Order: sequence, then structure tokens, then C-alpha cells
Amino acid sequence: MRMSGKPARSRIVHAARIALLAVLLLASSRAPGSAQTFQEPDVFLAETFSQNVPAPELLTVTAEMQRDIARILRHSYRARQLRYWRDADRTVWILEEIGRYRPITVGLVVSQGSLETIRVLIYRESHGWEVRHDFFTNQFKGLTLDEQNNLSGRIDGISGATLSVNALRNLARFALYLDRAVRASGLAQ
Repeated sequence: MRMSGKPARSRIVHAARIALLAVLLLASSRAPGSAQTFQEPDVFLAETFSQNVPAPELLTVTAEMQRDIARILRHSYRARQLRYWRDADRTVWILEEIGRYRPITVGLVVSQGSLETIRVLIYRESHGWEVRHDFFTNQFKGLTLDEQNNLSGRIDGISGATLSVNALRNLARFALYLDRAVRASGLAQ
């Protein structure tokens, strides 16, 4: 028995709408700004310290440091203390900076005043995630800070990831500045 054209067409349209909705739901499963964890901070610390993670220490941020940090990050900075880990001549920092809208969590290792490692741990932006790759982060290895708190070398950008590149560049400067403060205060061993 043949069904009329109208109900069959209605079922086809309804099925197409359901299929479109399913595609849209799948496409949005990684909604803009949702966190992508590349490495948990505790795993980063365990890897950095060969499973012997020292107790965290606190660096008190003075008013003068807050002014310097605000110049480095290009926005005000209100934290009074920062947590870090150290062994011998290395300090390890887990810091966050806004890319475009959301924070990017980055692990940084500073050894004797120069960057040893920079790794994106958690990325929450919808664009610019390419900054997590070694081809980008390897540019930071060995860089230091000059007297004006600028990096000692040039960092090439990534097309379409300018704000994420800037965030990592600023975090590198921030970690180097903090390491310098720890070493200058005699807190480092």
C-alpha cells in the first residue's frame, strides 16, 4: 500500500533535522573554551623531579614586584604569594595567563636563570592550541631575561595563535623574573 507523499516527506525532513542536530552536537563536543588537558600539573612535576617532587615553597610578592609583573604580563597582578618548587639550581612554576578569553596553564622549569622547559599543561581556548607543540616551545629553551625583563631571544609566532603566543611569551618572562627574585633573595640553595 502506498503512503501519501506528504507524510513520507515529513519523515524525511524530520530525519534530516535529527541528523543535522547530531552533527552539530558532535562538532560542539569540544566547545570553545573547554579545557584540553595535555598533562596534569602533578604529572608534570613528577616528571620534572624524577618522581621525587619537593614540597612547594611560597614566594611573597612585594608591591615593587607587582609593578614589574604588571609590566611583564601587561595587566595588573594582585597575588601576594606564588607557589613554586625547587631543587638545586632549578625552580619550577605552574602559571596561568589568559590567551584570548580563558587561562592557559603552563609548566615552566628555570635552571640557573635560563629556561629549561616550557610546556602547555591545560589549554582552554578554542584557537591557538598549536602553542603546545615542541616546534613552538623549543624556541624558549636557553632564553634568559635582560635588565629590562625582555627575553634574550626572538620567539617566532604562529599564524592564528597570536594571543596564545603572547601569553606563553609573557609567562616565560614571568617565570624567569620569579626565578631571579628567588635567587636574589637567597631563597635558592
